[in-house]
Amino acid sequence: MTLSGKTRVAGVVGQPVRHSLSPILHNAWLKAADLDGVYVPFEIAELNFEAFITGLRGSGIAGLNVTLPFKLRALAAADQATHRARLAGAANVLIFQKDDTILADNTDGLGLLWAFASQAPGFDPQAGPVAIIGAGGGAQGAAAAFLEAGCPKVRILNRTLEKAEQVAQALGAGAEAWSLTRAVEGLDGVMAVVNATSAGLLGEGLDLPLDATPPEAVIMDMTYKPLITPILTRARALGRQTVDGLEMLVGQARPSFAAFFGQEPPLGVDVRRLALNVLEHST
Repeated sequence: MTLSGKTRVAGVVGQPVRHSLSPILHNAWLKAADLDGVYVPFEIAELNFEAFITGLRGSGIAGLNVTLPFKLRALAAADQATHRARLAGAANVLIFQKDDTILADNTDGLGLLWAFASQAPGFDPQAGPVAIIGAGGGAQGAAAAFLEAGCPKVRILNRTLEKAEQVAQALGAGAEAWSLTRAVEGLDGVMAVVNATSAGLLGEGLDLPLDATPPEAVIMDMTYKPLITPILTRARALGRQTVDGLEMLVGQARPSFAAFFGQEPPLGVDVRRLALNVLEHST
């Protein structure tokens, strides 16, 4: 990779961020497109986030993807926000504009819908209700994406009902708050279930009554390490279609790349395979 005085710089910021696959995806696209650009990880202390963002104003950086635990603070740090980011209540993209202002966006919902279209192409978000497990930023972003895609009702299931109620209130009439203790009832008749909690990380289980879903329901876990989580394993055993978090990562990266580097990612680059190679060789 040859860098110049005109190299366009973007990256991902988080804590931790060393495990992020985003540099793999973006730099593969940059190489294939023969663009003078680079995408780098920034791992910073949690206390330093706002100072870090302020210091980048006027630096010439194109933008940042934002991962945990900074998505809520990223939205607050921006001067402007897209409708998607406001509806999600969080930002995973910060675009540094020529007038030194910062625009917040959220492409997580686009990534989620991309993943469903790629791995469950028969799924229609308008066909019936969906259930989101969790009440954090990821859950709110997922729910917002489904509602914008025409889903008639989104059920937010969470252990703490009050948090689910806060998310439902932020999203409006299309969202309902459910206690996770009512999961059997909450999953009855849904067309999709999305785990937006960290329960899939490191193989931890989440005891969801997936057999309460109809046979045509699609089950997704936002976690991509492990790629096939216990939830997805159980869903497959029940004969349900599944969607994994890696495809969502690829899907959200595509509009991020376009925002940072001014063009769509090039076709013909199997970034999923590149990411899988990294996952297979990581400990």
